[in-house]
Amino acid sequence: MLADHPLLAVATAVALLLVMILRLRWQAFIALLLSSLIFAALVGMPVDTIPTTVVNGMGKSLGLVATLVGLGAIFGAMLERSGGALALARWMIGITGIKGAPWALTAAGFLISIPVFLDVALVILCPLLMALGRSQGKPAYWFGLPLLAGLAVSHAFIPPTPGPVAVAELFGVSLGPVILMGAACGLPGAILAGPIFSRWIVPKLKLPVPEASGDDEDPVYDKSMAWITLLLILAPIALILAGSLADLQWGKLNRGGFHAALAFLGHPVIALLLTTLAAMAVLAFRTGAGKAELQELATAALGPAGIIILVTGAGGVFKEVLVESGAGKAMATDLLHRFSLGPVFLAWFLAMVIRVSQGSATVAMVAAAGLMSPILENAGFNPMQLGLLVAAIAAGASTASHVNDSGFWMVSRYLQLTERQTLQSWTVVETIISLVGLAMALLLWPVMA
Repeated sequence: MLADHPLLAVATAVALLLVMILRLRWQAFIALLLSSLIFAALVGMPVDTIPTTVVNGMGKSLGLVATLVGLGAIFGAMLERSGGALALARWMIGITGIKGAPWALTAAGFLISIPVFLDVALVILCPLLMALGRSQGKPAYWFGLPLLAGLAVSHAFIPPTPGPVAVAELFGVSLGPVILMGAACGLPGAILAGPIFSRWIVPKLKLPVPEASGDDEDPVYDKSMAWITLLLILAPIALILAGSLADLQWGKLNRGGFHAALAFLGHPVIALLLTTLAAMAVLAFRTGAGKAELQELATAALGPAGIIILVTGAGGVFKEVLVESGAGKAMATDLLHRFSLGPVFLAWFLAMVIRVSQGSATVAMVAAAGLMSPILENAGFNPMQLGLLVAAIAAGASTASHVNDSGFWMVSRYLQLTERQTLQSWTVVETIISLVGLAMALLLWPVMA
């Protein structure tokens, strides 16, 4: 039994989790559940209470997460099929011109990856990158790396993507502060890693200009979809922020008529549901998609979402075991005092170690949030500070994408890079985003206290 040594117990559980994922190649959902059970046994939890703890942890973590991840997946699928993501990218390049295209693509990537998963967005926009490269006599990566920086930041930092939604739910913080602090900590990293770093690194990689082929011809797009897509992406964020700011201004008790209506529309589930329905209506109107096609798209989108939801739930189980056993709080307190780690750096560090070890940013965020949750139980942090801790975990989970990350291979194969070139560029971009995100969180922490 390791009940008297909580730090060693947690380290053992995390090591077992990594062995199951990396060496045994088990699915993350099973690995998280089993490591939670092993941890419960190590710290001496009564055997008859463990199954109830598992069920409670799964239930507590999935109420909001499952709904938002499911709706977000359907929303993203509608934007993908309607051509909205491509239209938005082309429109933003048209505003800045070719010289400003890296900046436009960073901004477009940031917006597009809010409702659309990073790998899907890369597949959608890859023909555009190839076409831009051919027309300008530059490698596609000249435009692709800035795009990837924007995609990576919103994928990790900005709800309703799964990672920050899951961490926010585990921390008990509303999404408004998470969006604000995620943007404040993530966007500077996207700027430095995208248009600035790419201008230096891409020429050093000596990449060829893409050749014309039938697979990557300059895609046709509907210009009017750009504005529609922009409004659809920003609408739920604006509603969520308005609801959160109203609660911060007036409080949640004794809401008046206008405040009550704003709180209702600004609830993440309502905001995203309304926007998803609007996206379905746009797809039906613009492309003539019928009920059967819309249903097929929505059903297909929920497949990948289901995996993410289950992994998130298993992370909630890990967190519940930590809290109920009391070992998590003892471990977190030990780390804070023995090693003099502040909460922001500790959140980043835990996520960074797990991300570099096993590759998945979402798994890293959920596991790190589970480890951090006990320290937040009676810490008295305000919503903005909690939002910063979510951003710190997002930053840590963005560190050093390498060969154990599926995103690494997506970037390498779609943009025709060698493993060495991908490590020199994409891996460094992710690490810049991580370090800048950590620095911003540390700078903002005393301001938000």
